[in-house]
Amino acid sequence: MKVIVGLGNPGREYAQTKHNVGFMLVDALAEKLGIADWHEKFDALVAEGRMGTEKILLVKPQTYMNDSGRAVGPLMNWFKLMPEQLIVAHDDMDIPAGTIRIRKKGSAGGHNGIKSILAHVGDEHFSRVRIGIGRPLPGWTVINHVLAPFQEEDVPKIREAIEYLLPAVECMVTEDTDKAMNLYNPKKVKKQKQKPEQETGETQEGGAA
Repeated sequence: MKVIVGLGNPGREYAQTKHNVGFMLVDALAEKLGIADWHEKFDALVAEGRMGTEKILLVKPQTYMNDSGRAVGPLMNWFKLMPEQLIVAHDDMDIPAGTIRIRKKGSAGGHNGIKSILAHVGDEHFSRVRIGIGRPLPGWTVINHVLAPFQEEDVPKIREAIEYLLPAVECMVTEDTDKAMNLYNPKKVKKQKQKPEQETGETQEGGAA
């Protein structure tokens, strides 16, 4: 069994905010898999389903972001699950809006929801799906930023990121996180060292760059 947790804040007023991209991804997974039977358990909305032959539990904590672990920890204990069976999707200010990163483990990186889960689970060895929301606008606080809706130009980027992540999360569940990282994480472009003109005997003229 795998538990897929999307982080966010409960309530209609937070539904379209940047902090709620984790909820958005879990809702998109539920829609794709035809899962609609949500019920409350341990301060969370949960729904069971399957990906291939693997049983999954979709989770949306209802504790508000900073107390997410208060919902996740008891669920993990109830189902007697190991940290490696947990996948957490959340927003990340350190990467541009619409960019994704899959990680196998790690620290909280300043994210209060992840910090709370680490405190309640007691182990960093759970997978993360990070969805970029970019940095705050000039003059904006972090709280202003994460609790505001996306800028109009970022809305399609987030929609595309969530669509891109649907098969990625399925890969994490049915295969493993390492394979998903290899297939779906953005590839780093290696910069080629340019030879000095005197070595090549050529000069570059014109060009668009």
